[in-house]
Amino acid sequence: MTLRWYSTVIESTDHRSLARWWSEALGWEVMFESDDEAVLVPPWARELGSTLSFEQVPPGLVFVPVPHRKEGKNRLHLDFAPHTSQDRDGEIDRLVELGAARIDVGQGPDVTWEVLADPDGNEFCVLSSRNS
Repeated sequence: MTLRWYSTVIESTDHRSLARWWSEALGWEVMFESDDEAVLVPPWARELGSTLSFEQVPPGLVFVPVPHRKEGKNRLHLDFAPHTSQDRDGEIDRLVELGAARIDVGQGPDVTWEVLADPDGNEFCVLSSRNS
């Protein structure tokens, strides 16, 4: 038997607001929202709807409420790649305009990625394009 990656859970003191921020950042849709969680999925997942089998459902992002603020550096983070290398700087600027912050986690000056933090302080990276 094998496992299938189903979702990544992100804790937040304002899970609804952070889910909406990531929805805007990724172009994903809020599929479900309650006092206990907010769930994001890629837009094509909703379009295919019930035609997807369990194995075909893409991993989503689930935001859950917690009473405490984030402390310290994440031990797990998300990496994102723009569609083309020309999109990278524009995407970083767009994310910063939405409320992300450029941060230094010790990555050094010669890396090919930019480390950002979402409005709750969760680190993520924008890589160079992975398309040739």
